[in-house]
Amino acid sequence: MIKVISFKICPFVQRVTALLEAKSIPYEIDFISLKDKPQWFLDISPTGQVPVLIAKDGTPLFESDAIIEYVDEISEPLETDLTPEAKALNRAWSYQASKHYLVQCSAMRSPDEETLAERSANLGKAFAKAEKQLGDGPYFSGNTIGNVDIAWLVLLHRTEIIRKETGYDFLAGYSKVQAWREALMKTGLAEKSVAEDFEQSFTDFYLSDKTFLGTGGNCAVPRNEPCGPCC
Repeated sequence: MIKVISFKICPFVQRVTALLEAKSIPYEIDFISLKDKPQWFLDISPTGQVPVLIAKDGTPLFESDAIIEYVDEISEPLETDLTPEAKALNRAWSYQASKHYLVQCSAMRSPDEETLAERSANLGKAFAKAEKQLGDGPYFSGNTIGNVDIAWLVLLHRTEIIRKETGYDFLAGYSKVQAWREALMKTGLAEKSVAEDFEQSFTDFYLSDKTFLGTGGNCAVPRNEPCGPCC
């Protein structure tokens, strides 16, 4: 069976596990601490980052984009009969999501209101692009969930937790993206693709007394800190 090596709140890992869940591909998952990486993990991960996927033949694969391509190659596509051009556009729109994972991490770790506003504006550029591209939905390309939805699910899941816990919505002003979020949350893929205690681990880190979202006050976290222990 496929095995995924994970850090519990890493967004890049969730993109992989969400795709496995969407395709009903069985897998096991091992969680490690990025602050105390075991030697066996360092031996198989050239970058020392998660995710690492151990294929059925024992080959350790790294870099989330490469892992996503591998999963697609060993399974049926979520969307069928796509042209090469459509596949390329899907990869491009998926990248628009994944390149903002750490931007979102940084925004959620903002130590004060000013920093949160600045970083939220940077993250909002991605949501603005999606808002212009989305049609009638419920998913990115219509009625069928696809790889683009999986990539954006990671961002949207985290905005939903923040909205639910604090009332602050990174999607304010983006009605189509809000509807997209609602549709994706209804699939159950968000919950299936993370650990049972994901929300607790997530809020412990992003809504702690070191973040503005957690307390509404200032903290000693440097303004340029990207994402703490995220990969």
